[in-house]
Amino acid sequence: MFTATMIAKPGMLEPVLANSVQSAWGGSELRWLSAGEAAEFDIPAMPDNRWDVWQDLQNIAVDLVVQATEGRKKVVLVADMDSTMIAQECIDELAAEAGIGDQVVEITARAMNGEIDFEDALQERVALLKGLKSTVIDTVLASRITLVPGGRALVQTMKANGGYAALVSGGFTDFTAAVSDKLGFDENRANTLLHTGGALTGQVGMPILGREAKITAVNEITTRLGLTPQDVIAVGDGANDLGMLHLAGTGVAAHAKPSVQAECDVRINHGDLTALLYIQGYQKSEFVK
Repeated sequence: MFTATMIAKPGMLEPVLANSVQSAWGGSELRWLSAGEAAEFDIPAMPDNRWDVWQDLQNIAVDLVVQATEGRKKVVLVADMDSTMIAQECIDELAAEAGIGDQVVEITARAMNGEIDFEDALQERVALLKGLKSTVIDTVLASRITLVPGGRALVQTMKANGGYAALVSGGFTDFTAAVSDKLGFDENRANTLLHTGGALTGQVGMPILGREAKITAVNEITTRLGLTPQDVIAVGDGANDLGMLHLAGTGVAAHAKPSVQAECDVRINHGDLTALLYIQGYQKSEFVK
C-alpha cells in the first residue's frame, strides 16, 4: 500500500484539485490533514505517471509525495541547518559582515550544488574570514539569522510523540548551539570555527563534518538508540546532505538545489517544514506549537 500526500501553502490546496488526483489514481477516500493545505489518500501501487503528475502540481505550487504507507511515521529526525532549518548560510552572513560576501557566496553555491568538494570549499571560505572579530558571530545570530517556518512545530511534535531530533550541520557549532536551543533539538553536531585573541584564525577544527560525517551521525545516533536508519526522516538542501538523505528511511530534499532534488524521491518546494509532519500522516491539530 502507498500513500499520496498533497501539500501547499495554507489555503492554496483546492478540494477540487485534491479530489481530482485521488479519483485519477483510484485512491481511497481523501483525508484532509489540514483544510486547504494538506490531504492524503491511499493507493494499492506506485502510479506509473507519478512524476508527470508531480510536475503538473509543481506548476501550480503544490507538492506531491508518494511513499510506502507502512513505516512512514519515523522516530528520529536528522536535519541540516543552513538553508534548511534557518533561511541563511551562516558562512555567507559572516562573510557579508567582513565585506567579502560576494566572493564567499559564489563558493558556497558551487559547493551546495556539488560542483566542488565540500571540505575544500569550507576551508577556502573560512580562510577568507581570518582576523574577523569573534563578536561578529553574535551580531550575525541576532541580526541576520531567521528560522524557517514550521521548524519548531516539526521538532516539538516529533519529540512529543517519542521522537529524537538531531541537528547535523556542515556549518559551525557557534550557530548550531543557538539554533538547536531555540528549536528544541536533542543534540547538535557541526564544525568548529577556531578563535584566538578575540578573532577568527581562518581555520576550522579537524576533522571537518561534511557528507561522510552526516552519514556517520545517522548511524551513530540510531545505533545508540537501538534503531536503524530506516527509522529516520532526514532533511537537507545541499549536495553534502545527499548521503544521509539516501541512507534515511525518508530523505527529504526541502527547497533544495536542483541537482539534489534530482536524486531524491521526496521533494518539498512549496510547503514549510511542517510538510515533514504531513507526509508522516500527522494532522495539523496534532502539531505542538
